[in-house]
Amino acid sequence: MTKVKVGLRPIVTNINLPTVLKTTILPGDSDESLFFTTQVGEIFFIRNGVIKIFLDIREKILKLGVSAGGYDERGLIGLAFHPEFYYYSLFYLHYSVEGTQGPGALPGPFRPDPCDPGTLNLKWTNREINYDHIDTVEEWVLQSNGQPRKLRTLLNLRRPFLNHNGVNSLNFSPETRKLVLTTGDGGSGFDPFNLSQDDHEIAGKIIEIDVVRNTFIYNPPVVTRFDELPGSIQETLTVIAKGVRNMPGISYQRVNNYYIKYVGNVGQDLVKSIFSFVNYKPIPVTQLVQNSSEKSELDLQRFINFGWRAWEGVLPSSILRKCPANPDLNEKVAAYYDEVVKTSTQRLKPLISYFHEDPRPDKFAGTALTGVQTYMGNSIPGLMGSVVFTDLARRNGSEPRARGV
Repeated sequence: MTKVKVGLRPIVTNINLPTVLKTTILPGDSDESLFFTTQVGEIFFIRNGVIKIFLDIREKILKLGVSAGGYDERGLIGLAFHPEFYYYSLFYLHYSVEGTQGPGALPGPFRPDPCDPGTLNLKWTNREINYDHIDTVEEWVLQSNGQPRKLRTLLNLRRPFLNHNGVNSLNFSPETRKLVLTTGDGGSGFDPFNLSQDDHEIAGKIIEIDVVRNTFIYNPPVVTRFDELPGSIQETLTVIAKGVRNMPGISYQRVNNYYIKYVGNVGQDLVKSIFSFVNYKPIPVTQLVQNSSEKSELDLQRFINFGWRAWEGVLPSSILRKCPANPDLNEKVAAYYDEVVKTSTQRLKPLISYFHEDPRPDKFAGTALTGVQTYMGNSIPGLMGSVVFTDLARRNGSEPRARGV
């Protein structure tokens, strides 16, 4: 492996919890502007070195940090500009809606026990009561007077827990020209209800949305499953993949006349993984729902399957049983062995994985994968065409500085 030394230069400082970075050319401009969002609901852009506010929806965002000791994964977590934004001025938001706070789908933390079947086959019941919050995906337009205005709501999603909602969750595919939504598995830990592997659940999927189709529904119903959606909305959706735990979006690399897709799956306790794929066979949601109602067979192996919750990248999802005398000997017990066997030949293998704890020299301990992108610039020749990813790389004061891979 060739080592490439790079330097980091701050572009913006003192930003409150940034979640998304995007670029686009504003109508009337000739150069791209850099846009970034904050978790609390602000969208800024930089023009001629000056930071300006583009949109402030803080009053629409669920109050953050009121539970889990202040930790939160909700908020403004998705922004995408239409590929023809310069002409149509359309953009899309994904955020957690103010006033929708619920008690959560379970009364406390979840941990599977291979000796207790009751923990391996949980069902999400009473969903209209037992949920954490509601996320929404909306279409907005930048008006000629420079003021953004909401046009319509594409989806309203009921989420079971506060975490794993996705981040950088909206991106447009240069291949299909559709809006791509990456939804997390719904949260807690270990995907208690196995939503990511259930073909009829919206959670834990990569979904394409045909925004060209006008659904004529301004505020659709709040749902968790595809079959709860009105038919006119079902017709706009196709499913690309399942087995998602939590993803920092999807990126595309054009090679000749095809695109390589890259995604990162944030693991549970052991592994972070980056996947790549070229070909896929999306399944229309109308077909999913029809086959479910008719109880007929559908070739669901057409789905790309990242393997979660059974697999955590290259390893089976495991429960850690600590060895107090020597943490290096902590026991790893497969959490869902039967599911590991079932999905072993169906899942897509990672392009690369890295680990929370790695005994190899010059490897850092991962914490949370926060971004995956191919570098196609020419300022750093040694990186050209390479996949670049970022990680929080948390460390305690006694640990050495984290090093990149």
